Amino acid sequence: MAAMGYADLHIHTRYGDGMATVPELLAHVERETVLDVLAVTEHDTLRAAEDARELHARGAFRFEVVGGMEVTTLDGHLLALFVDEPIASFQRMEPTLEAIHRQGGLAIAPHPLSWLTRSVKAPVFERVAAYGGTDGVYFDAIEEYNMSPAGRATSEKARRLNRDRLHLAAVGCSDAHFLQAVGSGRTVFEGTTAAELRTAIEEKTSVGEALRAPTMSELGYGNVALQSWRGLMATPRNMGWGATIRSFVISHRRGPDVKSGVGAGTSPHPPAPSPRRGEGEHSAGDGGL
Repeated sequence: MAAMGYADLHIHTRYGDGMATVPELLAHVERETVLDVLAVTEHDTLRAAEDARELHARGAFRFEVVGGMEVTTLDGHLLALFVDEPIASFQRMEPTLEAIHRQGGLAIAPHPLSWLTRSVKAPVFERVAAYGGTDGVYFDAIEEYNMSPAGRATSEKARRLNRDRLHLAAVGCSDAHFLQAVGSGRTVFEGTTAAELRTAIEEKTSVGEALRAPTMSELGYGNVALQSWRGLMATPRNMGWGATIRSFVISHRRGPDVKSGVGAGTSPHPPAPSPRRGEGEHSAGDGGL
């Protein structure tokens, strides 16, 4: 029987609204978890993932690191994994999915259906499904388990939607913003490498799994309050107040016509990626644990 591996595909750092540095994260995963694959997915930047991969290459770690980011689209957050170039933010879902797949990446819907943060809702899933998997407009997987407060609120509903209608690959993720939460949600797959993880997602054999998430008292109420404030202010600090406000306005307009990829007030051509940020700067957050 083949070995089964564990992956956490949604983790934040101090490059965004997480509380740990990249070195602290990798050291924690090495010492305190049984994870075989780790994806560092900071909001709207690849810098955290790039640093994680560079540090990993210089060390002797037992787990593998996947490059990725959490993209803020006008239709909700979207995880882009196995990408080497930044994906533009504040676009509709269709051109964002196309951009991820053009790089050979995987697109995963995080904390789906949640009303507590920008999340992919049922009409967007329906819109994307209408493409029938053409033009690079499709989701590769959905978080059936997301252990942030925003994700836990709708996990059961998301699992039901996926199993009854969407039939996407299932993954589990911590959406950790604190080291104590890393691995609290995980993806189980056959094998132990990043390549085998990718194969499992593509073949829809991966399974999401929920473990125990730390409580607010365990994290410290002051730490939770600080992280929540950082998450609230992160998007305007990184993307600018004007762009952030405009994105909220546009996101509540009707979505793009099916097959057009263009919504009201949007362009079919994504803007140039935002400049990369330095360690400790903020990006778009979702206030999770």
